[in-house]
Amino acid sequence: MDKRQNDIIIGTLLGDSYIHLSLAGTTSLSIKQADRYKEYVFWLFDNLKELFQTEPKQRPDTKQWYVRSKYSNELNLFRHFFYKNGRKIVPKNIMSLLVSPLSLAVWFMDDGTLDYRLRDHCAFHLCTNGFSKEETQILIDVLNSNFGIESSLHHTLCRGKRHPRIYIGAGGRDKFIKLITPNILDCFKYKLPSFRYTPQRLDLKDQIVSGETNLI
Repeated sequence: MDKRQNDIIIGTLLGDSYIHLSLAGTTSLSIKQADRYKEYVFWLFDNLKELFQTEPKQRPDTKQWYVRSKYSNELNLFRHFFYKNGRKIVPKNIMSLLVSPLSLAVWFMDDGTLDYRLRDHCAFHLCTNGFSKEETQILIDVLNSNFGIESSLHHTLCRGKRHPRIYIGAGGRDKFIKLITPNILDCFKYKLPSFRYTPQRLDLKDQIVSGETNLI
């Protein structure tokens, strides 16, 4: 696989994708997304086509789109980095793995959200529910060291349990948007603000003048 393919796999493993390990020691990549993200599933398939034997399919019950690669040795190293005792982890060498804006964009498409409130608030979350608090802090440090993106550790309550997540606020959102936007697919554009804003407070007057008040 080339660098672009490696960058894509790193991003989606930080997100929703999963690597299966066979009894023979070979590995397979599993991808699934909701119907509204069909474009993304086929984009992953097209960019990683050498790994797959069949095209993505849609489940008749959930309407999810899914595809699973053939078993081979090509993903063994990723499995070694990203899994411990069958659980997905943040690799010890994540500082040297997560270096590409493409990986960042794929991670965001998989597990990112836009937190927007009209007039005065725009921020992003990267959902890291499957990782520990310590692992999430490592990812925060990597965002700052490798991309210059300031972020912080927040928690969200889900089914009575608190989960860590990454919050990218005023200190990091401008750089974050600049880095990920070129690689965001149309089906995920709703996760990006459709306006220009100042780091301190959104200027609604400027939005009206520029005609940029329509939010998705």
